[in-house]
Amino acid sequence: MDTIVVNSQIHFGKPCIAGTRITVQSILELLNDGLSFEEIIRDYYPDLQIEDIRACLQYMSTLLVIKCLCICLYLCSIR
Repeated sequence: MDTIVVNSQIHFGKPCIAGTRITVQSILELLNDGLSFEEIIRDYYPDLQIEDIRACLQYMSTLLVIKCLCICLYLCSIR
């Protein structure tokens, strides 16, 4: 996951693609709007590679897994 970095000096610490100021959120919003990887690169961020967009999805997937595990652990602890 070296492709995604968090730096408190860039976008208030939002996760970004390394070497850019492009946030993971920006990429995910474009994907949510129905754009393909190729359209994102062609129309918005021509310096990106497909692997960068995949890294954004992997980053979000990992965060969701961690959040779900935390919720499960919490729910198990209150029983």
